[in-house]
Amino acid sequence: MDTPLRSPLAAPPAIDILSPAEQTAPLVFASPHSGRDYPAAFLAEAALDPHTLRRSEDSFVDELFSAAPRVGAPLLRALFPRAYVDPNREPYELDPAMFADPLPDYVNARSPRVAAGLGTIARVVATGAEIYRRRLRFIDVQARIETLYRPYHAALERLVAETQARFGCCVLVDCHSMPSVGGPMDTDNGLSRVDFVLGDCFGSACAGVVVDAAEACLRNAGYHVIRNNPYAGGFTTRHYGRPENGVHAVQIEINRRLYMNEATHTKGARFTRIAEDLEKLMTALATLPLDALRVR
Repeated sequence: MDTPLRSPLAAPPAIDILSPAEQTAPLVFASPHSGRDYPAAFLAEAALDPHTLRRSEDSFVDELFSAAPRVGAPLLRALFPRAYVDPNREPYELDPAMFADPLPDYVNARSPRVAAGLGTIARVVATGAEIYRRRLRFIDVQARIETLYRPYHAALERLVAETQARFGCCVLVDCHSMPSVGGPMDTDNGLSRVDFVLGDCFGSACAGVVVDAAEACLRNAGYHVIRNNPYAGGFTTRHYGRPENGVHAVQIEINRRLYMNEATHTKGARFTRIAEDLEKLMTALATLPLDALRVR
């Protein structure tokens, strides 16, 4: 049964980690946008209904990659929704126009993400609809970032560091989904999208052997795959990907039409097949030669 959208009365935990009994692969999987714990206070102050808020959610991506422990790797899951806090941004990418009070000097108010309305605290959902009825207080947003965003990245940093210490390298796979058609906030507005987009920041965040292996596995399964267009990788890929230090980061975007009904936010008939193919992808990455990933 599909997991319903929840509005917990108590503050939910920020994350959970699905861990193998023993980590046997130099991989870390992360799902930053599949969280479904919508705080009641957020739903009350939003101008949009819960169904519309979910347009920004990478629904069920955590479940698609839930086989990670079977291939010997952990899966980190954000439990909070992207529309509430986006962990695939800098800690404080904020739009001053959203706030009733001035923002501190350390806030990045000029990034392209902020300009598009998709900062750490988003102004709009994927359709371009405004999320909030009224302007926010910085102190409230700061609490979101410190209690949700910070624990997510503390856990991710720990998993990457532990993996690198154990294997001499780490491959971080940032797991996402994308609408089947580009939206008004996208460079490909109105265009149908391919099955998978692999983002490695145009080769700067990841060794070619990793992306080559992922692309070959997906193409062999019959999928249409491209790289870095329209998604080359977000904050996580840019921030963690340091191939020169033996840490590689790649972003995977899955076309939602492959596995779900985008209108109803329910799983589609091919959900199990897609999950099985992703387990094959994870297995292929788990068998990459360590010498190709370590610092030489």
